[in-house]
Amino acid sequence: MPDQVYSPSIAAIIVTLNEAKHILNCLQTVAWADDILVFDSFSNDQTVTLARQSGARVVQNTFEHFAQQRNAALNAVTTEWVFFIDADERCTPALAAELRLAVASNNHLVWAVPRHNYLFGKLTQGNGWFPDYQARLFRVGQSGFDPHRMVHELPVFEGSLGHLQESLTHYNYENLAQFHTKQRIYAQLEASTQFHQGVRAQPQNFILQPMREFRRRFINLQGYRDGWHGLRLSLLLAYYNLDMYRRLWQLAHPNKEP
Repeated sequence: MPDQVYSPSIAAIIVTLNEAKHILNCLQTVAWADDILVFDSFSNDQTVTLARQSGARVVQNTFEHFAQQRNAALNAVTTEWVFFIDADERCTPALAAELRLAVASNNHLVWAVPRHNYLFGKLTQGNGWFPDYQARLFRVGQSGFDPHRMVHELPVFEGSLGHLQESLTHYNYENLAQFHTKQRIYAQLEASTQFHQGVRAQPQNFILQPMREFRRRFINLQGYRDGWHGLRLSLLLAYYNLDMYRRLWQLAHPNKEP
């Protein structure tokens, strides 16, 4: 009988908060994993019940910020590798196969995955939404997330970052209300991060930075490729860049308006 080829173990981790709408469809796409962990921030909907009914392992942990939650999840597995996937994302069979090849190669401690993003139901190619590489495949015990980066987490590891070819499918913001809710959270977290790093908002930031963000999104990152949809996204993201600086100002001047 020929020797079996050793395949490093992979846990799929889904960090959740009130994801009952997405959790089952997401879980179905990671059924190939050696361990499936739903790392939950005490959801008050059916997320945990549905996850357990599907056979996933569930751990609940108090949310402080995104990097803290993902680092805590890394400590909750015994596999050699972890693949992070959000509840509103889907892993294709082709990506699952490429993940197995990546961990077998052991060329990198962290691998980034491109994403196809659907915003308001439309596949979005410009504005920085593709390839939109996200660090998602981690060697346990030798990599993690910068604990001081509270939003848009940054991986911490030695060596170079690997890049996969197959894409996650990301059903991003469904409507403007959801977009506004998330962007307000991101603006506040980014302002807090900048503030604790010693950055302070200057008067010119309220004009120049949103203009630069619009130019970066619409021109440099080719938001124009998506027509009206791309123009609207560029304007919205420029506005939330302004909102971040407004919040940064308020942290330094709690009793004043900019």
